[in-house]
Amino acid sequence: MKLAGEVKDFDPAALLGRQEAKRMARFTQFAVTAAREALEDAGDLGQKDPLRCGVIVSSGIGGQEITEGEYNRGLKRGFDRVSPHYVPGVITNMAAGQIAIMVGFEGMCSCPVTACAGGTYAVGDAFRSIRDGYADLCLCGGAEASITPLAVGCFTSMKALSESADPNRASIPFDKERDGFVMGEGAAILLLEELSHALERGAKIYAEVVGYGASCDAYHITAPKPDGSGAAAAMRLALRDGNIEPEQVDYINAHGTSTPLNDAGETAAVKLAFGEHAGKLMMSSTKSMTGHMLGAAGAVEAMITALALRDGFAPPTINYQVPDEACDLDIVPNAGRKTELKYAMSNSLGFGGHNGSILMKKWEA
Repeated sequence: MKLAGEVKDFDPAALLGRQEAKRMARFTQFAVTAAREALEDAGDLGQKDPLRCGVIVSSGIGGQEITEGEYNRGLKRGFDRVSPHYVPGVITNMAAGQIAIMVGFEGMCSCPVTACAGGTYAVGDAFRSIRDGYADLCLCGGAEASITPLAVGCFTSMKALSESADPNRASIPFDKERDGFVMGEGAAILLLEELSHALERGAKIYAEVVGYGASCDAYHITAPKPDGSGAAAAMRLALRDGNIEPEQVDYINAHGTSTPLNDAGETAAVKLAFGEHAGKLMMSSTKSMTGHMLGAAGAVEAMITALALRDGFAPPTINYQVPDEACDLDIVPNAGRKTELKYAMSNSLGFGGHNGSILMKKWEA
């Protein structure tokens, strides 16, 4: 594997301070930086009870680069000489913990670890926490930084990564010549807020989360159910949760990894969940542009879905060339589409059979 979607020119010391940055794994640095940007964008949060402010941030793998570095250090110098900061640096919940410490949010602070569905679970769990009356505000999302020798080597040996050396023919979701995903890294943090609280402080609202569904294939540790029934169940649950008919959905941000099994299975799942309407809605994979950020993917794609609703723009599946009869929906090939969107869904499917779907609505004051 020769390609990856790396975050370039990221200077954690300049952004977080040298000492703070040293105590954090790269995925946590990404998450804390993204949380700061989210809060800056949100403006003054007004009156708030810290116990009703939560943090839910996923990571699939956590501080992988620290694990590899400290293991090599232990081999050379003895394992009693590894860093005392190893454990609090590497564990996947530390992104959420560090954000809570930074902003003083004292409510529920957790980390869904559901592989590539984790970012979607984080947003969905935050939505339910607010809707069910447990919180007013929640910073939620995902972070990942696993472009390391061991992680890349493992995914390569699984035959999960694209072997293409051409950036234009590597991450090619729904294309018949797809042969695997391109590893990405990064973070997205969203601020979810109870509506009356948001209106009271005059918040800038991008979109409204209206439904969330989660299911498990209970089938295989890495392969999705071929008939798509597990993922379809999550989509149906999200629709039911939002009291929305399938025909009302205009766009889906697909999981769309560019692997042979995922893209065909997800296409089948959308047909099961949406019936005849599947052929009328738009479904693109933005992983064609970002690569696959594992536990951060669902959060990044939830963010993109919210912006798609705000801007009335369906993002494309780029670098698409060869049609596949098993992936025959409108994948918005190669060029984005300016169009009115009212309801949109974001899907994530993870190893272990984890499926998550978030349903969003265009914000109308």
